[in-house]
Amino acid sequence: MLYEADVRGRRLGEVLDAHVRGDDAPPAFAITLVEGVQAERDALDALIRAHSLEWKLERMPVVDRNVLRLGTWELLHTEVPTPVVINEAVNLAKELSTDDSGRFVNGVLARVAAQRPSSDAS
Repeated sequence: MLYEADVRGRRLGEVLDAHVRGDDAPPAFAITLVEGVQAERDALDALIRAHSLEWKLERMPVVDRNVLRLGTWELLHTEVPTPVVINEAVNLAKELSTDDSGRFVNGVLARVAAQRPSSDAS
């Protein structure tokens, strides 16, 4: 849904509504993640920019950008352990994006996790 909204230039809420109303609605946790990213997108993007080391958000592959939004929100707002969040994000990036995306996503999310209060990244 994040990817679809980004690529099609549609509001995330509009894309989410279309998926929730469909016969094949996403799981509740997926909806929570998408709603969380929607509510805090500007703040998430600012964090990603601060930790992406010389990569502009707008120049990142669309998949990477949205995997980072998702992972950053999950790191900040869920009790999912940091290594699990990062591993899932890295696997998504490896599967769906470029050859270098896994390493890139890992580095950005590790820096985000290290800077957040009471990080369980250690």
